[in-house]
Amino acid sequence: MALDQKKEVQNSLGHRSVKLIYQLFQDPMGAVGLLIVISFLIIAIFADFIAPYDPSKINILNKLQGPSADHLFGTDQLGRDTLSRLIYGTQIALMVAGISIGLAVLTGSILGAIAGYGPNWLDFLIMLLFDMVRSYPVIMFALAVVVLFGPSLFTIMAIIVATSFPTYGRLMRTQTQSLRQAEYILSARALGLGMPRILVRHVLPNTIGPILIVASMDVPFVIALEAGLSFLGLGVRPPTPSWGSILNDGYTYIRNSKWILISAGIPLILVTIGFTFLGEQLRDIFDPKIDRGSR
Repeated sequence: MALDQKKEVQNSLGHRSVKLIYQLFQDPMGAVGLLIVISFLIIAIFADFIAPYDPSKINILNKLQGPSADHLFGTDQLGRDTLSRLIYGTQIALMVAGISIGLAVLTGSILGAIAGYGPNWLDFLIMLLFDMVRSYPVIMFALAVVVLFGPSLFTIMAIIVATSFPTYGRLMRTQTQSLRQAEYILSARALGLGMPRILVRHVLPNTIGPILIVASMDVPFVIALEAGLSFLGLGVRPPTPSWGSILNDGYTYIRNSKWILISAGIPLILVTIGFTFLGEQLRDIFDPKIDRGSR
C-alpha cells in the first residue's frame, strides 16, 4: 500500500513537471527565459567539454589579445582565454546561486511553516528572528562577514543563506496561515495527523508556487552579489574564474582591451533576463488572476 502511494506521488510530480514546462513554452517570454536558463545550466554542467582552453593556463605572449579564431572573446592580461574563463565562471555563479538559495528556501520554509502553524509564542520568536536578520543592510552585512572570516566561496554562500531565508520564511508563514483553516487541513487534524505530517503532505505542496517565483527572481540578485564581492576582491579567490573577477580585470585593463569588460558583462545581462522572464511566467502560471498589463 505504501509503495503504491509512493508511485502515485512520483507520477503526480512527473505529470506536474511536464505540464509546467509545457505552460512555460506557451508564452514567448517564458520560453525565452526557460531556454536561457537551460543553456546556462548546460554550459555549467559540461564546462569541461565546452571550454576550448584551460581557464588557468597562462600565456604571456598572447596577453590582451582581441577576438580571433583562436580566442573568440580575446585573452586577459595573463594570456588566459576569456571565453574559457567565462564558461567556468558559469559553474561558480550557478553553484553559488543554486546551493545558497536552496538552503535558504529549505531553512525559511521549515521555520515559516512552523511559525504559521504552531502556537503564538513560537510564531512570535521566529518572526523576531526574521526581523533581526533583515534589519541589517545586505551589503554592509556581507562586507562585515568577509572581513571577519575572510573571502571564500563558503563565506559568500553563508552570507546569502543568512540574508535570504527570512524572505522565504515570511512567505511560507503567510501561505501556511491562509491554509490553516482549509477543510482538508481541518479534516487531517480531525483524523489525528500530527503537525509534521500535515505540513509535509498537505501544506508544503500547496505553497511551492510562490516559493518558486521568489526563488527564480532571487537568482540574478545572488549572482550579482557574488560577482560584486569578487569584483572587489572579497569573493572567489584567484585563480578560480568568476564573472566578477573577470569584470575587475576588464575594468583594470580597459585602456588596453575593452573586450574583457564587454565579454564579462554579457552573461550577467543574459542570466538576469533569463531568470526574470522565467519568474514572470511562473507568476502568471501559479497566479493567473494577476493582470500582466497592470504590473
